[in-house]
Amino acid sequence: MTKSIQELFDLTGRTAIVTGGGTHLGTAFTEALTDLGAKVFIASRRAELCEEVAERLRAQGRDVTAMGCDVTEESQVDALVDRVMNESGRLDIAVCNAGGSFTTSYPPNGSVDEFKRTLDVNLTGTYITAQSAGRAMIPAKSGSIITLGSIAATLAMDTRIYNSDFKRSGPPYIAAKGGVLNLTRAMAAEFGEHGITANCISPGQIPRTDTNADQVETFRQMIPLQRTGLSQDLKGVVAVLASDAGAWITGQEFRVDGGWSIW
Repeated sequence: MTKSIQELFDLTGRTAIVTGGGTHLGTAFTEALTDLGAKVFIASRRAELCEEVAERLRAQGRDVTAMGCDVTEESQVDALVDRVMNESGRLDIAVCNAGGSFTTSYPPNGSVDEFKRTLDVNLTGTYITAQSAGRAMIPAKSGSIITLGSIAATLAMDTRIYNSDFKRSGPPYIAAKGGVLNLTRAMAAEFGEHGITANCISPGQIPRTDTNADQVETFRQMIPLQRTGLSQDLKGVVAVLASDAGAWITGQEFRVDGGWSIW
């Protein structure tokens, strides 16, 4: 039966996980999914931060549950998925948003420990989360795994545009996000026979509120649309990929960067 556009985007009765759910991007993803009717479990290492976000969103009438989870620990991710399955009986959407940059040193004197930690949180954590979610989705023969890349997944950083006091991510983050992108393609191939999609969202410059204003202005001038991004700019793409509107999309990267990567 042909569905209307409203029916394609409707997530009523579906359940999602958003890791890194206490962040500005994680909150935007959660708002988008709950706006469409989904129940969302948000999780991160900082359980108290997730609970603060969940309380605020519940006060708006959204169905949000918070839980602590370190995505680099397989047992903790499995416990998160088990709780979702026990409470909801299904897992339809997994947004593998947890990540971060820990770079304080750069080649030729970059810290190998920082490199390993960055890979662990961004790449290994995504692998663990996608696998655990996928195992829960297989019996239903459907589901959407959404990973978080970056424009850094395919582009090196122009070191000339960063202020000396700005904490740029550097090679470890670029390597990790490049890995996330190709991991997503591999997961799409592995899970395709089970009706599960896997796609990657690669945001551009979405500064936090405490980012240096001069640095933000430099970013703005680099972007064809002449503004830096907002977390809400990611809501549309996650809505497509999480819903039946994106049912025939898999293994793809979606750059949401205001045009940064076109030149």
